[in-house]
Amino acid sequence: MSGLEGRVAIVTGAGSGLGRASALRLASEGASVVAVDIDGEKAQATVDGLAGDGLAVQADIADEAQVDDYLARAVDRFGRIDVHHLNAGIFGAFAPLPDITAADFDRVMAVNVRGQFLGLRGAFRRYREQGSRGAIAVTASIASLTGSADLLAYHTSKHAVAGLIRSAAVFGGPLGIRVNGVAPGIVPTDLFAAAATTTGGKNDMEQRASTTPLRRAGSPDEIAGVVAFLLGDDSSYMTGQVVSADGGASIVNTVRPSGGAGAWDPARNDAALYGDGWKELLDRD
Repeated sequence: MSGLEGRVAIVTGAGSGLGRASALRLASEGASVVAVDIDGEKAQATVDGLAGDGLAVQADIADEAQVDDYLARAVDRFGRIDVHHLNAGIFGAFAPLPDITAADFDRVMAVNVRGQFLGLRGAFRRYREQGSRGAIAVTASIASLTGSADLLAYHTSKHAVAGLIRSAAVFGGPLGIRVNGVAPGIVPTDLFAAAATTTGGKNDMEQRASTTPLRRAGSPDEIAGVVAFLLGDDSSYMTGQVVSADGGASIVNTVRPSGGAGAWDPARNDAALYGDGWKELLDRD
């Protein structure tokens, strides 16, 4: 990748999963990396594995003061910030719509939307202070592009993230500040480890990914490659784009035979999703 050598990069959620892979890839391209994570020990472990210089910062991206702090510490250490990968996020509860608590919905929105807003705002403020151009990549999701009957708060937040990306790109364009997103599909990471035994969590990721055109799940390293491209000079004429890296999942027409139509029993899926409480409505013609 061109244009990353000697750059200073912020990566949030860098302690594991996509963020860790991104930090390692950017460092391998010659960038100095500020690894931000709510778990300081994991952030430090990422920095310890970097090919180049790095700084670990423990921070909650949904907290305004802590975002300001990680930016200030990055500038104190490296003098400037050139590129940002705003990656940190949570998935929330798998509860069906009527059972989702307002507190859980608010928690997901606080991290996935407020947190990304604060990161974007902080990046733009830094570029203004530096008088410099820059590039920002935001982790969106296949959930930014489609809907689902589960993970409603997560899907809602990721749709909002797509709006943040596009609007920030329009504002940043005349300033030479590019903002793009990467939309991963099924990539098994620690994000879903807490739901390892839940349908739609980590336990059946490989099985679900087998229905994509590439017939497999992705890896964090593959997403990191897209991030490095979006932050480097090779994508210099791209902004406001949400780039799918999902094995082709988002292009599939699920009601055609090639998309697996008829390959599963809808009644079985509905029973697992809705339970007995909705049986009377499900049985109606």
